[in-house]
Amino acid sequence: VQLQASGGGLVQAGASLRLSCAASERIYAMAWFRQAPGKEREFVAAIRRGGSTSYTDSVRGRFTISSDTSKNTVYLQMNSLKSEDTAVYYCAAGNGVILSSMNRAGAYNYWGQGTQVTVSS
Repeated sequence: VQLQASGGGLVQAGASLRLSCAASERIYAMAWFRQAPGKEREFVAAIRRGGSTSYTDSVRGRFTISSDTSKNTVYLQMNSLKSEDTAVYYCAAGNGVILSSMNRAGAYNYWGQGTQVTVSS
């Protein structure tokens, strides 16, 4: 499975961005992780086929993950962006991701290239 992420950019605090990640074939669950300079990669949001979603606390209420199964694509709508959201965002995908493991990087078998999101304050 190949993943192609897009949509990153440079924006001011308070602005919005939408990331997209297209998978080369149908996949059960897709997620976004991010890694800021000098920090470990962290979970952002995930969605499974059927619609169950998971978010890390710091983005809940500001970010929305959604999917278009007809296009094997997942989106991350990011609103009210903050400087602390600055990171490289990675798309991940996997089959057989159970609800309790949606926020774990190890649950995902496939990873896309990162897309840079920079939020200036």
